Amino acid sequence: MKVAYISVRYGPQIHGGAEQACRQLAEHLAGAGIAVDVHTTCATDATTWTDDLPPGTTTEQGVVVHRHRVVSGRDPDFDRFSGTVFGTPTPPSRAQQRRWLELQGPVCPDAVEGAVTGGADLVVATPYLFWPTVEATRRSSRVVLHPAAHDEAPIHLPVIAEAFAAARGLAYYTDGERRLVERLWPRITSTPQTVVGLGVDPDAGAGADDARFRDRWGLSDRPYLLYVGRVDDGKGVALLGSFFAAYKRRRPGPLALVIVGTVVNQPAPHPDVIVTGPVSEPDKWDAIAGAALFVNPSANESFSIVLLEAWSLRRPVLVNARCPATTEHTRRSGGGVAFSGYATFETAVERIVADRSLADALGAAGRAYVVDNFAWPVVTARYRSWLERVAETVRSEPTGSEGSTSRSTTLDHP
Repeated sequence: MKVAYISVRYGPQIHGGAEQACRQLAEHLAGAGIAVDVHTTCATDATTWTDDLPPGTTTEQGVVVHRHRVVSGRDPDFDRFSGTVFGTPTPPSRAQQRRWLELQGPVCPDAVEGAVTGGADLVVATPYLFWPTVEATRRSSRVVLHPAAHDEAPIHLPVIAEAFAAARGLAYYTDGERRLVERLWPRITSTPQTVVGLGVDPDAGAGADDARFRDRWGLSDRPYLLYVGRVDDGKGVALLGSFFAAYKRRRPGPLALVIVGTVVNQPAPHPDVIVTGPVSEPDKWDAIAGAALFVNPSANESFSIVLLEAWSLRRPVLVNARCPATTEHTRRSGGGVAFSGYATFETAVERIVADRSLADALGAAGRAYVVDNFAWPVVTARYRSWLERVAETVRSEPTGSEGSTSRSTTLDHP
């Protein structure tokens, strides 16, 4: 079996959730003996889609990577145009929807052409909301979609519904994502689907030493909450900062908040908040190892690898109850709790930080969940088996010429 991925960005320097997930799945499939190509852009910046990397073909971790120049990136008029598409009660026309995709970027016809004509048994496209993914589903009857879906404005566009309807298979990261898509389009349940998740190496942080991190950032023996990820208001970091500040006003003490990651929106200054900026992989593991409680405040996560990484080091977690993916992980694992507002945030922090036996029990439950369900050999076997079944249906069903199929390409919202 040969699989060709279409991803808007690709490479170890790309930390976006869907793009990073694509790379990890591609690399582990290649490691399992599957022929894997990736067709992507030369971009690294999702706010501009400019060609930062050279075009051409390389082999990276066993994956053949083809980078193509972007024809058009993010248009300066995109935000204003989005207001005309989503900000009025009048449904956008088909022309407006297509224009929205083009202005958002990246428009990269060569990536789509290379994937759909390269002889792959399946073309895997991700995430759902960009031009290359939508165009691939229009061009080929062999597209498997990794949506990375959230309940957000673009997913309600009819042109997006057409892409979902045209997909040969749908691979989700969580049950919550699958339920969202099935709620939007009940008829889509007839499409082959799986919840593949993502994988981690449960022992990747085995050598972590929180003393190194504490020394570097002057934490001494203070307990600290930890956030790791893009430091962005859209990721809930401003919410976390405001809740932490309120907590410190009500319950003064040594507790600190450590925020690790690339800063997009600078958190409000506070004497007990430490913003490290991006750190190395060993430093990240050291930070996780010392955390009294790992917090993911984002309401819009498709999976959250870093949550599993925290559990792999037996750290308890606190997540936003508005996020189906992280709440699902937390409920199934028994490895933490979800907050629905400040009161539940305060209660969870106070109880878990003060009770070492409770924190240890939550962390141990989280690690068991990771080992049983998301160690890479488990995920790769699950994913490969499902792809092979979908590829067999493609081979056994006559669909005529490429780009023409008997499958329905329309879905109506209920």
